[in-house]
Amino acid sequence: MSRHPSRLRGDVLIPMLVTALTCLTTVSVAQSPADTAPPFPPPGRLVDVGGWRLHLNCNGSPDGSQPTVILEAGMGDFSVEWSLVQPGVARFARVCSYDRAGDGWSELGPHPRTMHQIVYELHTLLDKAGEHPPYVLVGHSYGGWLVRLYQAMYPSEVAGMVLVEAGADNPLRMLGDGRVVHASDLATGRPVPPVKTANPLRESDIPPAALSQMKAGADDASAHANPGSRSRLPPEAQRMRAWVLSRWQHAAAAVNPVESEELMGLRTERLKSEHPLGDLPLVILTRGIAEENGPDAAALEQEHRKDHAVLAALSRKGEQVIAKKGGHHIQLDEPELVIATIRRVVAAARK
Repeated sequence: MSRHPSRLRGDVLIPMLVTALTCLTTVSVAQSPADTAPPFPPPGRLVDVGGWRLHLNCNGSPDGSQPTVILEAGMGDFSVEWSLVQPGVARFARVCSYDRAGDGWSELGPHPRTMHQIVYELHTLLDKAGEHPPYVLVGHSYGGWLVRLYQAMYPSEVAGMVLVEAGADNPLRMLGDGRVVHASDLATGRPVPPVKTANPLRESDIPPAALSQMKAGADDASAHANPGSRSRLPPEAQRMRAWVLSRWQHAAAAVNPVESEELMGLRTERLKSEHPLGDLPLVILTRGIAEENGPDAAALEQEHRKDHAVLAALSRKGEQVIAKKGGHHIQLDEPELVIATIRRVVAAARK
């Protein structure tokens, strides 16, 4: 059986890092200095959300008659991934991209990096920055889970959603020994840790062996920072990606030991009713170019489309659109399609 590792491994992290970073007992109150400065200043602003600062980049004039668009990147990605989409959206709406804690220009936040923690931080970021709801949330890949969780936690703030190649409710995961299982098989019923409002992680908190492993992985990742569709990014965005992936903070930003439990929670909520989002404007963008390989590639792609059809049914107004020229990064392969889709959802949310 052949599997596409980037789709399967996704957010599965090295067990050593998970263990090391979830057993920390040191109380942290300060941010460690950056190893090197980024290649250029942040295009947006850094906003303190509780002792650590997150980068928020907004364009377009606020318009009280329509929602603000919030762009949420996939795992391992950050605000520059929207470089081909954000300027187009800014022509008709207020639009913001941001960097999750530890990625892009943002500082490290508290650990573990649960989805609930990330959503809380985004909510706090928007509030402290003076960006007001309602929002149209746009989530790519892993970001699809985050915007769904945001809607579940703050439903009155969300006027519509666009899910771009979003993660399925019960995705496949490849383990270190090569076995492929569903995320639900990994769930143990562990409680999701409460959100932390202070004490960001410091470099000195991390056991030396785990830190060495993260730094070694960063060297390799940086050498292959812009494969495939990412070569379409502007040169400055590619430079920024290479810098970000060269830092151990990028690995630390992804440690979530309860991901499977959080995915189980999303799935449970979805199954409670036929259309849990009611009439919320919702569009699912699904790749048209296969990213699987091997003898079972066609079956895997069919399963992928079915998974997205399930997501479209979250809303009675849900719609699935196939990006005929797009792979997993539709926002890079077909940015105009993503822009047009966001425009449609913004217009529907105004009615």
